[in-house]
Amino acid sequence: QVRLVESGGDLVQPGGSLTLACRVSGSNFESDIMGWYRQAPGRQRELVGFIFSDHTSRYTDAMKGRLTISRSNDETMVWLEMNDLRPEDTAVYYCNRINTPQFNWGRGTQVTVSS
Repeated sequence: QVRLVESGGDLVQPGGSLTLACRVSGSNFESDIMGWYRQAPGRQRELVGFIFSDHTSRYTDAMKGRLTISRSNDETMVWLEMNDLRPEDTAVYYCNRINTPQFNWGRGTQVTVSS
């Protein structure tokens, strides 16, 4: 059974930076395009970016220019580096593959941007 465990969420001031981590176990990790998603209170979960096995990454408009996604196929981990954080970035952040069917979602990690 595939397990996704996100970590690294925190309270950060506006303009700050944060790096989230996602550990993936039980999957054929190298074959998966791994995405980072977020869900703000009262809103639908949205994709913020994803990374291919060859480490090529793509970002949606949600946080474009402020994100870097990286991965280690050996460690089966994915990271999300976020910069210039804004209050509207407050959300629970999740990782999952974007290939379908997706894995069962992990618990996510809470990012709160506030002064």
